[in-house]
Parts: sequence; C-alpha cells; structure tokens
Amino acid sequence: MNKNIKLFTEKLRDAKSVLVLAHKNPDGDALCSVLAMARLIEKNYHAKCVCVYDGNAPDYLDNIPLRDKALYWDKVSAKKTFDVAIVLDYGAEHQVGGPLEMVKKAKFVIEIDHHKNDKPIADLCLNDDTAEATAIILYRIMQTVGWRDDADIRDLLAIAILTDTGNFKFTQTGEALTVMADLVNKGVYINRLIELMNNKPRKAVLVEAAAVANAEFFYRNRLAVATISRRDYRDMDGRGEMLLNILGQIKGVEYIVLLKEQKETQIGISIRSRGAAIDGIAASFGGGGHERAAGAVVRGDTLENVHARIIEAFKGM
Repeated sequence: MNKNIKLFTEKLRDAKSVLVLAHKNPDGDALCSVLAMARLIEKNYHAKCVCVYDGNAPDYLDNIPLRDKALYWDKVSAKKTFDVAIVLDYGAEHQVGGPLEMVKKAKFVIEIDHHKNDKPIADLCLNDDTAEATAIILYRIMQTVGWRDDADIRDLLAIAILTDTGNFKFTQTGEALTVMADLVNKGVYINRLIELMNNKPRKAVLVEAAAVANAEFFYRNRLAVATISRRDYRDMDGRGEMLLNILGQIKGVEYIVLLKEQKETQIGISIRSRGAAIDGIAASFGGGGHERAAGAVVRGDTLENVHARIIEAFKGM
C-alpha cells in the first residue's frame, strides 16, 4: 500500500464526519462515484457521510442505487465543519460550485480525479488522468485496501464506467473492460443498468432530436455543430450525450460540438472527437477534459460569437 493510500485510510479511520461531492451538474461518473465512495466509507469506517451536489443531476440517473442520499448542497448547514472532504471527478476548482466553501472549511481535503488539473485543491491527491473514469481509481483503491463492498457499490461503479466511456466507445486501454468483467463476475448485470438509465423525459429527447436534425457541418463535413437555444436548454437532461452519439455515427464526421445557451451570455460547450485530441480546444475556451471528450463554459459572450469562434478553432484540424 503506497503512502498516499495509507494516509487516506488513516484520515477516514479517524474521521467522524465526511463530506463527499463532485463537479457541478454531475454526470454518471461524478454522481455514482460520490455515492459509491460514501457507501464504502460507511461500510468500512465509523464516519457519517454527507453527499452533496450543485446544479442539476440528470433525470436518467434518478433510479440509480442510493440516489436519495445525494442532497442539493444548500440543504446542508454552511456552519458545519467536516473532518474530511472528498472531492471526486471535479476537474477544476470553479467546477465545484456552491459546496466549494464547505470544502475549504474542512479539516482535511482529499481529491480523487481522472482529469488533468495543474491546480489541485486538496491536501492529498489520488489522481490519475490515464484512468477512463474516476470510478476506476476508486475501484483500484477498494481492491488495494481490501474494503468490503456490496451490490449497490458494484452497480454504482459499473454505471459510472458505462457513462464515462460511452458504453466503452471511448476506451483507450483495457482497464475499463477488465474492471467491468470483475464487477460482472460479482453479480452486475450490464443490460439491467442500461435499462435503469433509459429514463430521459420526452421533452429532453425531442429537444436533442431537433438539434440533431438542425446540425451544421463544416470542413467537408468533418465537423458537426449542434445548438440548443436558451428556450430549449431548460428541457435538456444531462449533457446531450444522445445528440453527441448520433452525430458521431455519421460517416465522415470526426469532431462533434454541442453549444448550449444556458443563459443569455453563458454558453456551454461539449466537444467529442473520433480523431485528433480536442482537449486543447476546450482549454482555449477556459475548459478542459480528456483528449476525445472535453468541454467548457463561456461567460460574457453570445451564442453567435461562440459559434463563430468554435468553428474557427477547428480550422486546420
């Protein structure tokens, strides 16, 4: 056991209260890793865990195990000081959102993440940007320490891996498959979990379908750009993965961009690639992510300007 994991377990052993959270608007890897982490702590230590999130958790995750344990952050007293705060899958400080002050007040902060981050916020970092999901790092720790788990934890880890790898479409190594094979051998049913997530609202599906139908294509159809207006954004569920996946199936398309008008001058950008790395483009808009799946939020600019800038950014790709 390396010294970082040893320190991690020592802090958990001595803690009475633990705050567990991930990035704002949590996706499957973020929310499931938070719930799995909290459940592991409560099964193996004496600490009481509080799971919080900011933003919106997508409806397709409503039926995952232990979902009711995740609380909107302002339901927890801001006066409370936690012995340990664990931040998972957060990417960068500004993506933590409302709970950031709660994290800063904690006596000791630990982060577990698979995003590149030059400015970590924790006292102890258990990060690996080669991992294909934060849940995989959590699985490694669980195996190393020998923590007791249960069916809910295994299902949560599996859902996290499925969602962050796009049902294995974005895997770069065999680790995600190896981990999933172990989870399946221990009782996880992948098809049941996928059916569990077939829970998107009708309006959300129709909004994404309309955006696909109206998508624009540039650079000999290698770049596909879809747009969600401010009016339609309120009906979205999650980050538009269905839309991104459909456009990615079109012959000749190598790069997919989804622009979401979250507010009048706040534009969300989601980028996917079937070819070259695009995390640098996301970084140029103040965001980040992985080589083939990245994003950003642009504030103080209009949809029209961001649309023009993103097309220019792909020039020469």
